[in-house]
Amino acid sequence: MTSVTSTSLQELIDRADERGLAAAGLACLDRCLPLLAPDGADVLRPVWAAVARGDGGAWGEAVAKARVALDGADSGAGDEAAALVRGMLDGAPADWAGEPLREWARRCSEAALTAHAHHDATDAGPLYAGELRRQQAVLEAVAHGPTGLRRARDLSTEGGRVLRAVVSRRARTA
Repeated sequence: MTSVTSTSLQELIDRADERGLAAAGLACLDRCLPLLAPDGADVLRPVWAAVARGDGGAWGEAVAKARVALDGADSGAGDEAAALVRGMLDGAPADWAGEPLREWARRCSEAALTAHAHHDATDAGPLYAGELRRQQAVLEAVAHGPTGLRRARDLSTEGGRVLRAVVSRRARTA
C-alpha cells in the first residue's frame, strides 16, 4: 500500500476548519478507543463537548483530562494497536489552531486506517474500507457546522462498535 489515505479524504482535511479538524481527529480516536480501553468512550464526552462549542480553552483542558483518565489503559488487544491509539491521544494538540489540528487530524486518519487494516483479513479489506468511508462522512458532516457533529458522533459510535466486535470475535477464536 503506497498511501493509506485517499486523495478525496486529504482534500476534505485540507478544506476543514478548526472545528472540523478537531472533530475528524477526535472521531478517529473515538472509533479506535476500544483497542486501548474498551470501556473508555465516556472519557471523550467532554472533548466532544468542547468541539461542539468551538471552545479552544475547554478543548485543551478536556484533552488533558482524557489523557490522565486513560493513562495506563490497555485493552490487551495488542501493543501495536494500543500504541496507535495512545499516539492519537497523546498527539492531540493543546492549542485550538488550524495547522496543529490539521496535522493531528492527518495523523489520526493514518493511524485509524492502519489499525483497521491490521484487523482486516485482507489488505484494504472491508474493515479498512468502512473506516475510510466513515472518515469521509465525518468530514462531510462537520463541514455543515455544529449541526453535523451529531452525525459525526453517531458514525464514531457505530465504527467503535464494529471494531470492538471484530476484536472480540478474534479474541474468542484465537
